[in-house]
Amino acid sequence: MSIYVIADLHLSFSQDKPMDIFGKNWENHAKKIKQDWLAKVNDDDMVVLPGDFSWAMHLEDTYLDFKYLNELPGKKVLLKGNHDYWWTTVTSMKKFLEENKFNNIEFLYNNAIEYENKVFVGSRGWALQDTENSKKMINRECQRLELSIKDAINNYDNTKEIIAFMHYPPLVKQQLLENNHLEFYKVLKKYDIKRCYYGHLHGNSHKDAINGDIGGINFSLISADYLNFKLLKINWAGRDIFC
Repeated sequence: MSIYVIADLHLSFSQDKPMDIFGKNWENHAKKIKQDWLAKVNDDDMVVLPGDFSWAMHLEDTYLDFKYLNELPGKKVLLKGNHDYWWTTVTSMKKFLEENKFNNIEFLYNNAIEYENKVFVGSRGWALQDTENSKKMINRECQRLELSIKDAINNYDNTKEIIAFMHYPPLVKQQLLENNHLEFYKVLKKYDIKRCYYGHLHGNSHKDAINGDIGGINFSLISADYLNFKLLKINWAGRDIFC
């Protein structure tokens, strides 16, 4: 049994939202992801998708995007991204999945999810900016991240590794250099989280990403275009596998 990760699928089967306006590498990106997924993932594997799953504006408009996902092998865990406008309450989303018999998909939102000897936690995060709204949202998302981590600590075996997932980067190079906006980093450090995977950054923004060890936490950018639309396999211990 294996764990794979990839963020920012940006599916749009129900509407005309071509992603190749962001670069030729995005042409037929859903087909590329599916091809790689089918080559790697088995039914008992887990795939974590940290945000920006669908361009749909309303939950009912996600049907074809969830159908695409449900037909792929493995169990799936979704987090909220900044473009997931369709995201409503977890109760409503679970009901939608049940009504459409999409039975291998879960949502990570203020909770923790166990898989083998790992426990997944996370939150959407927020843009690391100095506006009053950003400060408010950063504080709120830090609270959500803590809620998720506390759920893992309180409800699962403490011998299991807790792995964090976020949509927005919890750190970027500029803030690290300026020792500014380390709020998410401090939450991860507080609870001794060792691995954090995130998406959101595309194209030229890849240069802002932090990949590697910062203060004992290994950060990894996993946006779809950064991974060349191939799923990243998380090693149970040691370095992850780009394959």
